[in-house]
Amino acid sequence: MTSTVPDAEQSNAPPARAVIDARDLVKRFDGNTAVAGMSLTLAAGEMVGLIGPNGAGKTTLFNLIAGSLKPTSGEIWIGGRDVSQESPEKRIGRGVGRTFQIPKPFLEMTVLENVLAGAQAQDGERLLANFLRPGHVRRQERLAIDKARTLLEFVTLSGLGAQPARVLSGGQRKLLELARILMADPQAILLDEPAAGVNPALLETIMDRVLDLNAQGKSILLIEHNMDMVTRLCTRVVAMALGKPLAEGTAAEVAANTDVISAYLGATA
Repeated sequence: MTSTVPDAEQSNAPPARAVIDARDLVKRFDGNTAVAGMSLTLAAGEMVGLIGPNGAGKTTLFNLIAGSLKPTSGEIWIGGRDVSQESPEKRIGRGVGRTFQIPKPFLEMTVLENVLAGAQAQDGERLLANFLRPGHVRRQERLAIDKARTLLEFVTLSGLGAQPARVLSGGQRKLLELARILMADPQAILLDEPAAGVNPALLETIMDRVLDLNAQGKSILLIEHNMDMVTRLCTRVVAMALGKPLAEGTAAEVAANTDVISAYLGATA
């Protein structure tokens, strides 16, 4: 019997090309409102920049979309499904991965092992499978290792695969985190300040890899203060302040918006 989506849910569903559709999100913490009615859509294959002064609510919005926080109100749709109450693990399974402003790799594990930690649905994680299907488990592990090595080459860390992650610089750790996220084959990637604390040479590498991923069809939502990076990468920019949407358009249009300028100057003051 073929299951169907109820009519009410169909009427609420986002446009077919929307990978992520966040609607009127509100998040309160003990009376403080970090996100106050924020809506944002990420279409298939789109690269969108999310900017705003410190304290604007950008990372809280990321946490809501990725599932590490539940909204006080509002909805989050991924791939046409309301996932507002689902766990981060389920959202990864639905094709949404995220990085963090400050990467936290497993420092004593090797770089390769850190990437392998991002593999999803590995049968070897279940005790019985190791006894009942050992050949299958070994084949799956070999495929995962091959994939992890390919991803390390993609992020220019292949020569460091056997080294402990603690030897990596801050920028290299961001590349490592990107490789680990890619092990899960996400269709949408949330990047939280990938340029922060990164030297110019590695920043160019990060931007090149993000452009490559977008060219492969990955949808990218990018939090970033580096406006040169935002301008070079993003076709659309959304600005927020005090948890609310402030402006939307091209990078040049948003940067020239008087409300955006006032928000940044006010934050500086």
